[in-house]
Amino acid sequence: MDAMHLIGEIDPARPLLVLAVAEEAVHLDQGLPVLLTGMGKVNASASLAAVLAGGPQPASVVNLGTAGALRPGLEGTHEITEVIQHDLDTEVLLTLTGETFGAPLTLDRAGAGPLVLATGDLFVAEESARQRLAARAHLVDMEGYAVASAALAAGVPVRLIKHVSDEAGEGAARTWRESVEGCAKALALWARDNL
Repeated sequence: MDAMHLIGEIDPARPLLVLAVAEEAVHLDQGLPVLLTGMGKVNASASLAAVLAGGPQPASVVNLGTAGALRPGLEGTHEITEVIQHDLDTEVLLTLTGETFGAPLTLDRAGAGPLVLATGDLFVAEESARQRLAARAHLVDMEGYAVASAALAAGVPVRLIKHVSDEAGEGAARTWRESVEGCAKALALWARDNL
């Protein structure tokens, strides 16, 4: 999917659920509006920015989605407290321009333990990439930073909720395909219990 798909109407009193693909949203039954952005940072940021600029704003944005575990033992559903871009070299850009681009975003969530999400357009399917990212983050996805950045730029509160679909690294693509159905059920359950 290259173009966004908005299901339902934005309600200023309720959250907007933002997911990358229909496979992750298949079990949602909340009566809440759902925005399917397509995979990757560009699709996610462009889709959400267009929706937020084009009409009434939702009470909040809740990004539900799958994520790869970068560290052993991580499973289940997690709320993110910090999100970074792993494919934007912010330190080199700072050296070149004197400005910071793509700084980490802190999401103030009372009661949520510290959990860092690394977002990038690279699907992490190599062990060396997983090990490199594990030094900086717990989980990896392809949309979280973009969703958080677009929502915060529009002044809309945002939450990132990720369900572990696989251990990032070798075999992750196969594992994601096998686990996305169960992840979608877990994300729908989280939405039912928390929204």
